[in-house]
Amino acid sequence: MCETKLPAVPASARRKFLRGSGALAAAVTGLTSGAAVPAFATQPPKPHNVVTPDDAIARLMQGNARYVAGLMRRHDFASERETLSEGQNPYAALLSCADSRVAPEFAFDSVRGDLFTTRVAGNIASEEVTGSLEYAVSVLKVPLILVLGHDKCGAIDAALGAYAKGTMYPGSIQSLVQRIKPSVKKIDRTGPDPLDAAIAQNVLDNVSALRETSAILRESETKGTLKIVGGMYRLASGKVELIG
Repeated sequence: MCETKLPAVPASARRKFLRGSGALAAAVTGLTSGAAVPAFATQPPKPHNVVTPDDAIARLMQGNARYVAGLMRRHDFASERETLSEGQNPYAALLSCADSRVAPEFAFDSVRGDLFTTRVAGNIASEEVTGSLEYAVSVLKVPLILVLGHDKCGAIDAALGAYAKGTMYPGSIQSLVQRIKPSVKKIDRTGPDPLDAAIAQNVLDNVSALRETSAILRESETKGTLKIVGGMYRLASGKVELIG
């Protein structure tokens, strides 16, 4: 986790550096030059978060089961602040929809430092989102990416309307809809629940997009250090179903 090809730097200096605003830029520079950049100075802030991709999936689903059952653990946020000020090593990364009803940290009964979460309407793997997830995998050593859609998604419903009726939306909403329309085109809109089908297809397409557009993520999956999976969050129950 902490190996690096860069010249040795005193631990105190590295800690100060990682606190600074230039940490992300330096990390990305290290990635493009082929050098590994440590996410923390000495050891992982959360050693129990160093897990395999399969273990990460199991941990997410166990947390979701507690959430669905209303048996969430009591979390002491105050005690972990100092540890997390030195760095982070989340055990999973999420690409989730920007919806107030879907809160990944709650849905998986997790605390700060456990999940690296990116959110955008329609859970679209944009260039900026993909870059953020590349950082999580290459620098923070996250072993799992979950693309998480949810039922009754307004962004997907808007794309259905745009495709079927030619509906146009104001401002930048239209650009989001355009990104989702290819998924809508693939489904059978005469089926019993075209919206649900479109949501699932959009999740699967964005899982594929992360693999196809990112050599960093693709190579990590090939090495077995990363898995990219899809999921659907059910608003009524809170249950997450893995798909794909």
